Amino acid sequence: MERVLSNELSLHVGERIHMAGWMHRIRKLGSGMVFVHLRDRAGICQIVVESPEAVASIDGLLVESVVEVEGTVVAEPQAAGGYELHDPAFTVLARVTEALPFPISKPVINAHLDTFLDHAMVGLRAPAKQAIFRLSAAAAHGFRSVLDAKGFTEIATPKILGTASESGANVFAIDYFGKKAFLAQSPQFYKQIMVGVFERVYEVAPVFRAEPHQTIRHLNEYVSMDAEMGFIKDHTTVMAMLTDVIRGILSSLADHCGRELELLKVDMPLAPEMFPTVYFPEAQEWIFEHHGEDCRNEPDLAPQHEKWLGEWAKQTFDSDFLFVTGYPMVKRPFYTAPNPADPRYSNSFDLLFRGTELVTGGQRLNSFEDYAAALEARGMTQEAVASYIETFRFGMPPHGGFAIGLERFVMQLTGLANLREAALFPRDMERLAP
Repeated sequence: MERVLSNELSLHVGERIHMAGWMHRIRKLGSGMVFVHLRDRAGICQIVVESPEAVASIDGLLVESVVEVEGTVVAEPQAAGGYELHDPAFTVLARVTEALPFPISKPVINAHLDTFLDHAMVGLRAPAKQAIFRLSAAAAHGFRSVLDAKGFTEIATPKILGTASESGANVFAIDYFGKKAFLAQSPQFYKQIMVGVFERVYEVAPVFRAEPHQTIRHLNEYVSMDAEMGFIKDHTTVMAMLTDVIRGILSSLADHCGRELELLKVDMPLAPEMFPTVYFPEAQEWIFEHHGEDCRNEPDLAPQHEKWLGEWAKQTFDSDFLFVTGYPMVKRPFYTAPNPADPRYSNSFDLLFRGTELVTGGQRLNSFEDYAAALEARGMTQEAVASYIETFRFGMPPHGGFAIGLERFVMQLTGLANLREAALFPRDMERLAP
């Protein structure tokens, strides 16, 4: 018999079928009856074990033992999913005889985060943890699907570089056959280069930041969903594309991840057709007027400032998303295009999601002369980025792009307390295992 999954039982009522999976929960009754919850990739099925022979066949097994089972499908409204398996015959494929580090069958895992991460190999099997990463995978799929439909080409760029990708700070240096190399902070240079090839490109890949953070919203390795596009008007063209991408991701999650969204009790974000926008100096003025904190001479927004602005956007515009545009040029990378009307500020933006920075993007410089001047102004040499700026000697259109942190998107979507919960095997200042 072909294997039947737990979400397919309704198609086999009255039939004897073959299933396989992990013993997620084992509940013994005083009468000698045993209820086994079998977990497979599609969900959980209840198995009613009554005969002495069947009970004896699983005696001594602990949760997470792997079994095959044949049984008859019976409609039972009180069972999870409305169906269960009767008259089972078990074959043990892998026997577990020791207790798990912590229970994983309960709705909430009662373990400290570090304890959970130490044993993530087992802890990730918990349905609620699975749901987080199914949403993560679906979000990346939605990102790809939207951009594929808009004529983008997916690329894969190097993660070992001969020079730091954006600056000499906060990069991981490695020994590359006796040469000094670096792990990529971002695919920025390469995705701009590839605009000259395909016009529109994207990548979903890890990036590495050697930032000594010990916060709930930073990791030293995370997945970045990057996009870059040519022939734009300015940064507003990029913002419009990003809005379509975010709305497309959310639509895809709603269409394909109903079970996971329900399990995690996700409050789907308010995402209007046009996200509200505030200019950076105006945002600082609003913070001063409404919260009495004078940040008007600061080149960036603090996390508390982002939180206040996120609350304002939701109350005023019914939006969980807010664009903040025009960050000061001193806070943006050298390749950022300035605002022609006021060169102190940039044609760039951050997108806040529920009061936390989710996306950074903007318009890039596109002429070699502008790059030469920008590098000189920053005290950087052309030699350090020679292969990158060669692109701009040979014709590059006005272009721009953005980068979405996948783990941070999932964290904000699901209301996780710590970004490490949104990474399968997170890497921070202390953790290199598992």
